[in-house]
Amino acid sequence: MIRILKPGLLTTVQDLGRFGFAHLGVSAAGAADALSYRIANLLVGNAENAPALEMTLLGPIIEFQEAATVSITGSATSTGLALNECFTVRAGERIEFGSLISGARSYLAVRGGFEVPMVMNSASTFLAAAFGGHHGRALRTGDELSIGSRTEGPPCRLKKALASPPTASRPLRTVPAPQANWFDESTVNAFFAANYRVSDLSNRSGLRLTGEAIAANRRDELVTEGIALGAVQVPPDGQPIILFVDQQTTGGYPKIANVITADLPRVGQLRSRDEVKFQMVEQSDAIELLRQQERWLREVFER
Repeated sequence: MIRILKPGLLTTVQDLGRFGFAHLGVSAAGAADALSYRIANLLVGNAENAPALEMTLLGPIIEFQEAATVSITGSATSTGLALNECFTVRAGERIEFGSLISGARSYLAVRGGFEVPMVMNSASTFLAAAFGGHHGRALRTGDELSIGSRTEGPPCRLKKALASPPTASRPLRTVPAPQANWFDESTVNAFFAANYRVSDLSNRSGLRLTGEAIAANRRDELVTEGIALGAVQVPPDGQPIILFVDQQTTGGYPKIANVITADLPRVGQLRSRDEVKFQMVEQSDAIELLRQQERWLREVFER
């Protein structure tokens, strides 16, 4: 069992998400940086989808009431915790994360996972609806989580030669969204040439961007429709929003582009005031980039 001594800014239980319920208005939620989350679980020998902790910007102080094998991935921490490797924590030992200094989120996986109830086939915390994870909310001081016993294999380590995934280029790659033809050529060119910054108003539901304002060249109202993860919608003020893991499931603003699946983990690491630039790629390129990332994930571990 672990005990939360200080919860940090936003520490939640997450897995890969809650799929198949968008028609009921339920977002998938799940880890914001799914790649780092999967690596954390695989390092300790868990199934990829085992419940783990996601920490945002300021991490918690956690006391382990029993010995455990753990891994930490994602952002580096101001306390210098070892990243991307397994290590043993003794009973009674504390882990302090401090501030996250290289990205927005870090992940803590414990061998055996955490024991939390499954809601709609997922352990993910969905904050907007207050269910999943630990009582449907961020962890608080004094909360306790039991460590599970389900594993998939032995702990392992990463090959240093393959330390970085193959999708770490600067622009966020996108494909056209359903309303891409609502924007004229000059507007599209301005969008892809612009440097945006992540607004302080961003969260897991969406990353609001500030910069070059853009507008559709059609004034008719869009019928509300389903929204894809990573869609870049353009509200009336012209400032784009990247819809993210806790997004609403429908919306009526036009979408100019959609971040490709392989780059969504990088969206999860964006911090307030980080610079964002977009790049258009072909659908076939988006598929190949995801295949490359999955091949890298299979090859990066030493068993």
